[in-house]
Amino acid sequence: MIKEVSVTIQPEDEKNAGLINHLVVKELQKAGIKADKKEMQLEFVKKSIDARRGNLKYHLKYRVFIGEKPEDFEKKVPLWKKVDERSETVTIIGSGPAGLFAALKLLEYGIRPIILERGCETSQRKKDIAAISTKDLVNENSNYCFGEGGAGTFSDGKLYTRSNKRGNIDGILGILAHFGADKKILTDAHPHIGTDKLPQVINAIRNKIIELGGQFYFNTCVMDFELVPAQKDEFATKADILTKNDFAIKDADDVLEITGVVAKNTLTGEKIGFKTKRVILATGHSASDIYELIAKKAPGALEAKTFAVGVRVEHPRSLIDNIQYHGRTDNMPAAEYRVTAQVEERGVYSFCMCPGGFVVPSASGPDEIVVNGMSASGRNSKWSNAAIVVEIRPEDIPEKHRIEAEKMGCADLAGLLFRTEIERKAKANGKGQAAPAQMMVDFLDNKKSVEFPPTSYTAGIVSSNLKEWMPEIITRRLAEGFLAINKNMKGFVSKQALLIAPETRTSTPVRIVRNKETLECNFIKGLYPAGEGSGYSGGIVSSAMDGEKIAMEIAKSL
Repeated sequence: MIKEVSVTIQPEDEKNAGLINHLVVKELQKAGIKADKKEMQLEFVKKSIDARRGNLKYHLKYRVFIGEKPEDFEKKVPLWKKVDERSETVTIIGSGPAGLFAALKLLEYGIRPIILERGCETSQRKKDIAAISTKDLVNENSNYCFGEGGAGTFSDGKLYTRSNKRGNIDGILGILAHFGADKKILTDAHPHIGTDKLPQVINAIRNKIIELGGQFYFNTCVMDFELVPAQKDEFATKADILTKNDFAIKDADDVLEITGVVAKNTLTGEKIGFKTKRVILATGHSASDIYELIAKKAPGALEAKTFAVGVRVEHPRSLIDNIQYHGRTDNMPAAEYRVTAQVEERGVYSFCMCPGGFVVPSASGPDEIVVNGMSASGRNSKWSNAAIVVEIRPEDIPEKHRIEAEKMGCADLAGLLFRTEIERKAKANGKGQAAPAQMMVDFLDNKKSVEFPPTSYTAGIVSSNLKEWMPEIITRRLAEGFLAINKNMKGFVSKQALLIAPETRTSTPVRIVRNKETLECNFIKGLYPAGEGSGYSGGIVSSAMDGEKIAMEIAKSL
């Protein structure tokens, strides 16, 4: 018999096996199950910290095996097949979680993945990332956003997701653990690998894909898609095409079919052609050039979506720990928080909270400043930070950006232009990659900060009144949001709280439309938008599940 039970203990009792066994037996008895401890084996399933109402406790979930043995963890790992040049192939653009997990899933079906990545391998990527802070140099193809493993590799490695219906979360975590992640990710309520450990996991996945016959082309940036008119009877009728907010249904004659990809080696400038009929597009939330390419080729394939813009808020870790643990901080991990408020019918909320972490420069070009957060596996820095962002809907975009986007042939690019303008204004108000910053209390008082506390942001900060250059629809709602958050999290508004701007890459302002069943782009046959860049996922795990799901649909079609 196998039964799941949950028990509640004090933090100091976490290692008390005798007490935990006693509590498990009591829970089984409540369910009418009698179990001899000698016949019982426990498999730890999940741990969560409950600090509500000042009463700190742990909730532990166990899978209890009575008269049975727990299944070996490694037996749950998929069986990947060896492939070669005679195998069916799929081209994957991008080596982030969507691309890598799509490749692994294709290998389960004996399909050969060919992965094109504009950035470089993690070893060189580390050097390029270091140069952002030390030399103010941003390599457009190798940075915190682009390169092997995608944007998550060097910006935290958080695995928490609420996308329970999108796929097998435990399966994704199991594969990551198989490739070297700490097995705690299988049981923590908010699993996290850490930016110091995730690159090795990504390398192990890449090596397995190559060992099985897959191919990687690093420093290979896609410049163009080769397209021909699609066969209507094979792909689309008017009924298949999505109706969009501002556009009539497109005619089936507008549907194209992919026959190849044209790429450029970013080191040599050499052009490379790849003949292919199936492309998984997993380019991430920062690949603006891909949206612009699609806007030229098939503008109907894009639609505007809600996104978010705000700032990184950095507090001393001790302050956040004291608030969250009500002063009981001894031997406790760095505290997390998740906050939200409604201001003027728009959400103001935290995103990518990094306990014991760092704020990092995340620009993907030299003409912009973007910030993000990360934590190492130990989450042991002196600071804790989170993005606090404001919901931006398509109707919130200034008219000038809509007009500019229409001139480019696709009105749905307006949000992307708005985002770009904010990032370039940040550059104008910073210095190199030193970001504009302001103390939270000064932001609320609408005055420039004179002094700053130490910060984790190694690229440096420049004093700036954010309200003078960030859009008012953002700063006004942020100000009200901070005060609303402080009502439920006393001490959040603090003289020690530092704002570093801007945080603009929580998600993309554009979605690439796709068929709900086949997951194929409605306007380009053979193109499968995946992961964060497609606008259908956010974060490592949900993007990995999206990549898997698309690979399964392709396998089904073959």
